[in-house]
Amino acid sequence: MLETKKTAYFIGVAVVLLILAFITAPDKITSEAFLDQGEEFFPDFTDPNEATTLEVIEYDESTASAKPFKVTFDGKVWTIPSHHDYPADGKDRLARTAAGVIGIKKDDFRTSSVADHEALGVIDPMDETASLEGRGQRITLKGSNGNVLADFIIGKEVPNRPGLRFVRVPGQNRVYAARVDIDLSTRFEDWIETNLLDVKKYKIKRVVIKDYRINERTRSVDRRDELTLSKDGDKWKADRMPKGKVVDSTKMQELLKAVEELKIVGVRPKPEGISASLTRVSEGGNISTSDAYSLQSKGYFFNRDGQLLSNEGELQVSTKEGVVYILRFGEIAYGTGDALTAGSDEAEQSGPAENRYLFVTAEFDESLLGKKPSPPKDKSYENKPDSTWTDEDRANRMAQDAYAKWERDNENGRKRVEELNQRFADWYYVISADSYRKLRKTRGEMIVTPTKS
Repeated sequence: MLETKKTAYFIGVAVVLLILAFITAPDKITSEAFLDQGEEFFPDFTDPNEATTLEVIEYDESTASAKPFKVTFDGKVWTIPSHHDYPADGKDRLARTAAGVIGIKKDDFRTSSVADHEALGVIDPMDETASLEGRGQRITLKGSNGNVLADFIIGKEVPNRPGLRFVRVPGQNRVYAARVDIDLSTRFEDWIETNLLDVKKYKIKRVVIKDYRINERTRSVDRRDELTLSKDGDKWKADRMPKGKVVDSTKMQELLKAVEELKIVGVRPKPEGISASLTRVSEGGNISTSDAYSLQSKGYFFNRDGQLLSNEGELQVSTKEGVVYILRFGEIAYGTGDALTAGSDEAEQSGPAENRYLFVTAEFDESLLGKKPSPPKDKSYENKPDSTWTDEDRANRMAQDAYAKWERDNENGRKRVEELNQRFADWYYVISADSYRKLRKTRGEMIVTPTKS
């Protein structure tokens, strides 16, 4: 009997321990866990063009804060809200990103334990209660009515599985290994048209370097020099060029290339209506105090004649299409990262001083099109068959063609200037220090003594 009681006792203890083990054991991977393996994360999202908003949120460990980036379509244009709604050239990129999201599958179930999220890097970067480490990149795509098309957190790469990342849907604990191939970027310059002027160097026929500086304390202008460089055939010539000197062809090509490839690294919005204010000043009107402060903070001032000047001079670039680009170099722009690309009150006063404000406008110069042809004296040829035209008729037709072409070029040039000014009107631009150095040339650098071969 004693042995029977002992046996029953041990059996009872074993059962209790088994029950306790079952209750306290961590989640086990059961067959049910694999039921959705191989399915798409967002099967209803099938058309990449349906996406009109992309938001990417990353976690910045240096500042211990979430860093959002968004591109959206407001019904008229694509914009970047984090950068003052600057126009985005992002429709195709967004479509490629959306296409990469479509079809992402739950290739391999990994865990449903919250405790594993940090190690796999799938903690929501917006989670204010979770660990500061192990946060992933959250990507959300929405449609035109604000409906969520896709929303997931991309974590670390899966060890020994190239192309696979740990992926989790926000609000869900389950983590999968999934093949992720997305054309994704949160870099401001990847979503905009960085080629600011959109001009080809072979079209440039005149460059004017206005080398002056403003004394901000006295508002006096130190006009050091003004150099006009003009294209003459395949060569460039300069005004007031001393005998025995030539334009340095290498430096000239470097300057033209810098103009053609000029890219912006940041933007700042001008106060509303400042472009209209500039027009009023040039016509003898006044500018508001707030507009004047905005201009001065970026290094721009008006002289007594209502002319806008910049504290580091300007460059005028004229094309054979009649377009004159006026680049005014302003104050130093501080900061890095978003502080540089979008600006902030703190960034205006601190950070690396490696960039420069740029104020751009465009004008139309009819003389750049060449001498205006005279219209034909007689257009009677229009009512004759070509076979009956006289030499005079042919000459009149040629005159008419030349005159019509000049008028088309004139109209297209004016239209181009209008489009450019609409594009430039609302923005101060920021260019790199390297671009500034390449554009800010002096007579001494451009005019040299030719070397003897």
